[in-house]
Amino acid sequence: MNLFADSGRIGDALGAVGWGCTVYELAPGEASVYHWHVGEEEMLLVLAGHPTLRTPEGESRLEPWDLALLPRGEEGAHQIRNDTGEAVRAAFFSTSSDPEVVVYPDEQRIGVVAGRTRPGARTIRGWVQEPS
Repeated sequence: MNLFADSGRIGDALGAVGWGCTVYELAPGEASVYHWHVGEEEMLLVLAGHPTLRTPEGESRLEPWDLALLPRGEEGAHQIRNDTGEAVRAAFFSTSSDPEVVVYPDEQRIGVVAGRTRPGARTIRGWVQEPS
């Protein structure tokens, strides 16, 4: 696998169980969804382009080879956005938590995934409704 040539769930393709790596490509104007993880910690590595990283502390423009640690919990909330005219390529390395809960504060939604790291197990994904 090559971080500069391949994209998608690199960790899964390599057979990783306790950690993961996903490479994302963002065209100009695209963005990830602002979110945080209950069980997983992530590290962002910018491979190409100049994404804007949004965290609870604010926004910062990143350069190729910049790293950002995104701890689990609300303090690790994050989004990357491509506000430039060039493509952005970024790798997210993470610990693996199964089951995992992901909170999307802008959308007021909570997602759950279970069974993803257990060979032969059925993967369950779904949304949790907020209590009224």
